[in-house]
Amino acid sequence: MSTPVTADLLRGALDVESTGHGVLPHRLPARARAQCADRQLAVAEAQPSGVRLVFRTRATAVELDTLRTKMAYVGAPPRPDGVYDLLVDGRLTGQAGVTGGNVLTVDMTTGSAETRSGPVGTVRFPGLPGGVKDVEIWLPHNEMTELITLRTDAPVEALPDPGRRVWLHHGSSISHGSDAASPTGTWPALAASLGGVELINLGLSGSALLDAFTARAMRDTPADLISVKAGINLVNTDVMRLRAFTPAVHGFLDTVREGHPTTPLLVVSPVLCPIHEDTPGPSTPDFSELSEGRLRFRAAGDPAERAAGKLTLGVIRGELARIVEQRAADDANLYFLDGRELYGEADFAELPLPDQLHPDAATHRRIGERFAALTFGSGEHSAWGSQERPRPAAAGGAPFAARGA
Repeated sequence: MSTPVTADLLRGALDVESTGHGVLPHRLPARARAQCADRQLAVAEAQPSGVRLVFRTRATAVELDTLRTKMAYVGAPPRPDGVYDLLVDGRLTGQAGVTGGNVLTVDMTTGSAETRSGPVGTVRFPGLPGGVKDVEIWLPHNEMTELITLRTDAPVEALPDPGRRVWLHHGSSISHGSDAASPTGTWPALAASLGGVELINLGLSGSALLDAFTARAMRDTPADLISVKAGINLVNTDVMRLRAFTPAVHGFLDTVREGHPTTPLLVVSPVLCPIHEDTPGPSTPDFSELSEGRLRFRAAGDPAERAAGKLTLGVIRGELARIVEQRAADDANLYFLDGRELYGEADFAELPLPDQLHPDAATHRRIGERFAALTFGSGEHSAWGSQERPRPAAAGGAPFAARGA
C-alpha cells in the first residue's frame, strides 16, 4: 500500500515544500531562504542532515521512492552515493542507497554549476521483524532528497510525540556531517542518540556565518536545548573582521534569546584546525591531487593580518569565551565549550583531518561521544541539578543533563 509523505511523518525539518514530484524537506523556513540567494546555502539547507521519516507499522517490507540531487565536481572522481539508515525501535538495522536522480556538477575552478536531470529511484528495506514497531528512515545528510511515495505491506501511522527533549543545534559543515559515513554517523546524530534527545540539526555546510535569518529561525523553533557552534566558516570565507564579529555574536544570541529566554544555550568554539589556528582565511582549495580523489585546503591569509582585525580560530575562541563570560552575568543558562575539548592537538595527531578542514567518520564518532559526555552527562556539576552557577561545560559542567540527574 502507498502512503503520501506528509509533514507529520517527518522530524528534523523546519519546512516541507511541495514539488512537482512530492515533497522536499528544508532545514530553514521559506522566509529565511528568501533572504539569501547564495547557492552554497541553498544546497546545504536542502540536504536533509538529521531529517528522518518516522512511523509506526507492522510492515515487514518498506520502500521509499525518492528523487535525489547528488553533488559532483569537475575533474574529481564520483562522490559516494548517499546512505539511508533504517532504525527499528531505535536500533540501526539496515542501510541502503538509491540510484537515478539529478546530478549537480560544480566546477570549483570557476564556481559555475549545472544540473543534469535523472529519474526517480527506490530505496528498499525488506525483511523487517514482524509485530508493531517504530521505524525511522534517516535521509542522506549529503544529498537533496525529494520524497515521492512510501510503500509498505501494512498500514502506517504517525508516531506520537516521544516526550524527549528537543536539541536544536547550529554549526558548519562539520555539524552538517562533512565526511561522516551515514546520516546517523554525523557527530550531532551520535550525540543526540547517546543523550536521548530529539535532534534538529541546522549544521549548514559553509554557511554558519551568524546570519540573522538563521538566528530568527532558531528563535522561532521550539527547543529544550540549544547550541551554536561558530567560527570556522567565518574564517574560511573571510566575511568579517573582529569589529563586526563581536556585535554579530551578541546580535545572534540576542535573537535566539527572544524566543528562548531561559533555555540552556551552549556556545561552542571551533574544533582544532591547524591551518587556521593562527592564520586568517580565506581557505583555498588545492587541486593538485584532485584527479586522484584528494582535495585539500590551505590558508591563504597572512598571520600579520590579525593586527588589522582579520579572524583566526584562536582569535574567535578567545572572543567567544569573553562574550559568554560577559553575558553569563545576566544569563544563568548560558554556557561555553572550547571546541578543542571535542577535537584537539592529540586527536589531530591520531586522526588528522584528511583535507585539512573536515573530520572523517572515526572523528565524527569521537566528537559525538565527547559532546554527549560533556553536555548530556550527569553528576555534581550538572547545570540542571546544581543550585550554584554551573561551570563551563569544558570544565566539568553538563549543561544539557536531565533535571534531577
